[in-house]
Amino acid sequence: MSQTLEGQVDRIVYSNDQNLYTVVRLKAKGIPEPVTVVGRLAGTTPGQEIRVSGKWETHTKYGRQFRANSYSISLPVQVQGIRKYLGSGLIQGIGPEMANRLVKRFGEKTLEVIEQRPKDLLDVEGIGEKRLQMILDAWEDQKEVRNVMIFLQGHGVSTGYSAKIFKQYGQDAIRVVTENPYRLATDIFGIGFAIADQIAEKINIPRNSIIRAEAGILHVLEKMTERGNVYGLYEDVLRQAEELLGIDQSILQRAFANLADSRRIV
Repeated sequence: MSQTLEGQVDRIVYSNDQNLYTVVRLKAKGIPEPVTVVGRLAGTTPGQEIRVSGKWETHTKYGRQFRANSYSISLPVQVQGIRKYLGSGLIQGIGPEMANRLVKRFGEKTLEVIEQRPKDLLDVEGIGEKRLQMILDAWEDQKEVRNVMIFLQGHGVSTGYSAKIFKQYGQDAIRVVTENPYRLATDIFGIGFAIADQIAEKINIPRNSIIRAEAGILHVLEKMTERGNVYGLYEDVLRQAEELLGIDQSILQRAFANLADSRRIV
């Protein structure tokens, strides 16, 4: 049974930039001592408030830990969390000392000032126009990470796949997934047609759309290739695609024509 923990990220123990696997220490509500949380936790930073769902497990080497299969992040609201978040090095131009100055000057409204009244930061000793721009650029980058993860998970995309998608497309992830989620099947290892089709359904891509028909035909041809075939007869591919997708042949015929015109099939 899935369980949920909420609390503040205390520190990042380990983070892999390639697969986004992360180990964090979490000050969880209702638990006296920090706990270890593991999983693909892209975008987590000390000081953030985080809600994770998953289950407890016991690792043979590292002991009891909580394996997260989904999560959501919110910015810290208390002074201690804001100071830790800004002082973590995540926002270029702000280190621990500058984080202290900002929190001393703006208190619990520090993040609100960065977001809504950034020029006020110039009142803080050590911040000029150049550093201000550096801070704002880094702030926008981190905001984009949060927005992408919230969008994907809000449409039912698992944490693991969300992390892979963000790793592949970065700030273009929302645009790519919205325009053609079937690109995931060819661009990202581990996401095949079936998973891309599930994601497409969750973001309301019509089942009889041309992009779905094209992706289905390419999937059928790929499966034929895996079985050792170097080509497929038009009628066989059409029949198998129709069985796979459950859509009208006239749509598949148009999809075939599009693929041939764009030289994606010959």
